[in-house]
Amino acid sequence: MNNPLAHYITSQAYNNAWANHRLLKACGQLTQAEFQATRVSFFPTIQLTLNHILTCDWFYLDALERELRGAAPHADCYVFFEKDEPFTDCTALHAAQRASDLRLIAHCRSLCDADLARPVMILRDNPQIDTRQRMLAHVFQHQIHHRGQVHAMLAGTRIEAPQLDEFYCAGEADERAQDFLELGWTENDVWGPR
Repeated sequence: MNNPLAHYITSQAYNNAWANHRLLKACGQLTQAEFQATRVSFFPTIQLTLNHILTCDWFYLDALERELRGAAPHADCYVFFEKDEPFTDCTALHAAQRASDLRLIAHCRSLCDADLARPVMILRDNPQIDTRQRMLAHVFQHQIHHRGQVHAMLAGTRIEAPQLDEFYCAGEADERAQDFLELGWTENDVWGPR
């Protein structure tokens, strides 16, 4: 297989989008009051935590896409990051997260292994420069961390929290078939022909 590391990164982008889909589909069953209710977590509501995941995705995707095009980061990319709660309802947030996830998948699919060593600059108070591989690993881990918080908050509601840590292995295709159908994916999209 050519570019095995880039292929792995792409599979992680798909897994990330799949987990977001499952979690946001469950959160979409909450009432608006439940979605916005104060709970015990790093961010005090499901709404705020999901908005944080999305705005951080926008922030990092902006840097990754600009670097790959050869464009310098710009000062207003912080706008997305600092606007903590652009969405007040789960349906709109789910649609925006889906669009962001598709951007991340497309970005990862465009990479080859050599691209992963290229530096990316993130504008912060002190600019941060890291490799694309490390930045993508950070993006995935950031989402996993905060999805776990949403999962725990959701477990304290009347809605059953969805399974997010299984069903991605080859023998579990039947367990994810409905989700993949809803997402418009095939196993070949994620893993390539066998």
